[in-house]
Amino acid sequence: MTDIRRIVHVDMDAFYASVEQRDDPSLRGLPLAVGSARERGVVAAASYEARRFGVHSAMASVTAKRKCPELIFVPPRFDVYRAVSQQIRDIFARFTPLIQPLSLDEAYLDVTDTMGDGGTATAIAREIKALIRAETGLTASAGVSYNKFLAKLASDHRKPDGLFVITPAMGPAFVETLPIGKFHGVGPATAAKMAALGIQTGADLRQQSRQILTARFGKAGDTFYAAARAEDDRPVVADSLRKSIGAETTFQRDLVAWDDAVTALTPLFSKVWAACIRTGLAGRTVTVKVKYADFQQITRSRSCTDAIATQSMMEQMSLDLLRPLFPPPRGVRLLGVTVSHLDDIATSPQRQLALPIAPPLQ
Repeated sequence: MTDIRRIVHVDMDAFYASVEQRDDPSLRGLPLAVGSARERGVVAAASYEARRFGVHSAMASVTAKRKCPELIFVPPRFDVYRAVSQQIRDIFARFTPLIQPLSLDEAYLDVTDTMGDGGTATAIAREIKALIRAETGLTASAGVSYNKFLAKLASDHRKPDGLFVITPAMGPAFVETLPIGKFHGVGPATAAKMAALGIQTGADLRQQSRQILTARFGKAGDTFYAAARAEDDRPVVADSLRKSIGAETTFQRDLVAWDDAVTALTPLFSKVWAACIRTGLAGRTVTVKVKYADFQQITRSRSCTDAIATQSMMEQMSLDLLRPLFPPPRGVRLLGVTVSHLDDIATSPQRQLALPIAPPLQ
């Protein structure tokens, strides 16, 4: 047993879109979006041809169409994606039982204790990629490293159809050059706070003390401190089940008006729903979170008997929960939306998640 772990992160290339292009050869080489082209539709996935125009998942379909007028929309086929995902999972299982899926199209594998069966971790990753191509007709990118943080960075480094290795000797220097937005847990609001501290890269982050980071970012400060040193001790947890999908945003100025709150929530709704589509998970409970200017925080939740099947349904539940809290007793500095009690789309009572076409909420 070695003290250095061997972690492989495998991420399918434009998974939903690639499955559609595989199954319909007339779509190959064309800009493609999985989703609905109608008003209030959301892009669930985009082919690499579409990404060259700036189209990406969670983007409003009208925006995507404006960026790429020739964009072709196809409806999602979750049963097919689920079946292909299981094929890929079966390939992983030939090499290690330690598989932690993050969604239908990506997973971490800990191959530390199976090295004798497949040579090096790099050789295992290369063989997995070859098997995926041979058995599904699709391409995957893989990253190999000594922890999960770096393995995921490595799989992103040479997409599509890439393979990259970050060794222990490379790790700290690789992280130093990393834009701060690439760090796990750094969204736009956190990036803005870091920019105010003069933190733009991993090298800048490493200059900050643990005390400063925890004072500014709470528990996440410890994670940022370790990541800046290319450290991540999270284990690969086999068959880890995701418990919730959520998004939140912190405002530069506190909100007080209802219309401003609805406007601020619109991109969060799209982000959460796109994540439901991407992960193949449907939830039964919606929770809204409100943090006031004095940092007092409250949540409100509502559950359904069956899976929440449309984005408009999720939006309406969220706004119904939030409306009684307005006008707020004091300014609102943060709003969040979370969907929980998740089930696989393929096994949930309402099996098809829909991309909405309802008129804008008032």
